[in-house]
Amino acid sequence: MTLPITLYGSTHCDDTERTRHHLQTLGVPFTEVNIDHDLATEQFVIVINRGYRSTPTLVIGNGKTKLILTEPTDDELSRVLAQAETILQLAPTP
Repeated sequence: MTLPITLYGSTHCDDTERTRHHLQTLGVPFTEVNIDHDLATEQFVIVINRGYRSTPTLVIGNGKTKLILTEPTDDELSRVLAQAETILQLAPTP
């Protein structure tokens, strides 16, 4: 099973470009949303990052339990992707 991944990025963000390239290199499918073009998604990113407009922000998973990564390094992203399904299966359900 492949978990859905959404990459929230911005137009002139080098970290967004690096993360996009890393996901593509790994062959990991993802959906990208540019927060420069959508006020609602920009506000979503600000809320989940406690007031900061941090890009890239990745949301991994679906349903009530998701993993959120903010400005991950390539190594951090690779480690989380390798364990994401296990981590989400172990998460307590409300």
